[in-house]
Amino acid sequence: MNKVVEFFSGVRKETGKVTWPTRKETLVTSVMVVVLTTVMALFFLLVDSVLAQVMRVIINIRL
Repeated sequence: MNKVVEFFSGVRKETGKVTWPTRKETLVTSVMVVVLTTVMALFFLLVDSVLAQVMRVIINIRL
């Protein structure tokens, strides 16, 4: 039981050393994640559409 108390005491001490982000930093980072995720999704949608069109052309030529 003493080891468990010691463990949680150490966890609490180490948690106090953590530099937590401010509300503004968290908001800016979250917005950047949403924006970059949206940009990447649109990019992959475009690439997928182009490749699908190319495949349709290739398949129609061979038929």
